[in-house]
Amino acid sequence: MFRRLARYELYLCLLFNRGCRFSALRAFFAAVSRLGDGIAWYALMLALPLVHGLHGLAASAHMLAVGGGGMLIYRQIKRRTERPRPFRLSRAIKIGTPPLDKYSFPSGHTLHAVGFTVVAIQYLPLLVWLLVPFGLLVAASRLVLGLHYPTDVVFGALIGFGVALLSFMLLPGLQYYSTARRLHAGTDDF
Repeated sequence: MFRRLARYELYLCLLFNRGCRFSALRAFFAAVSRLGDGIAWYALMLALPLVHGLHGLAASAHMLAVGGGGMLIYRQIKRRTERPRPFRLSRAIKIGTPPLDKYSFPSGHTLHAVGFTVVAIQYLPLLVWLLVPFGLLVAASRLVLGLHYPTDVVFGALIGFGVALLSFMLLPGLQYYSTARRLHAGTDDF
């Protein structure tokens, strides 16, 4: 059963990786992946307090907490699983950009994209229209560029979502501030 799953997953890797044959598509996903390295998220965390004051500061602090928690979990899992990246197992997979580290499971880019998106849209719901498509592109970039298997991306997303949800239980003061601010403003759509 596991061999069949591995073969199917490799087939999906090859299917997604076909995008690397087209230089414009490869360049696009490499740029998305680079932004997903942290550049876009750090820029957002810096911009939120400037645009939204204390509300933005609370959102940024919450995002930093989720990023830190996600990174701790990510490093522990990656050290224990040591799953080779798809391009290392199949010569048919063309690498679209150099990886940040040696191993594949889970996708840290996807973990952080989902975790940061869940937190940011809790504070600023209108960001959903920007962050959800960007997060999906980050996840897709990891497959197109030959850096991850689909299960790496799925588990990265699940971990990011779980860390974000857990953060709302562990950081109720920030969540309370977010809800109180929206209720005081009389709107749900900053």
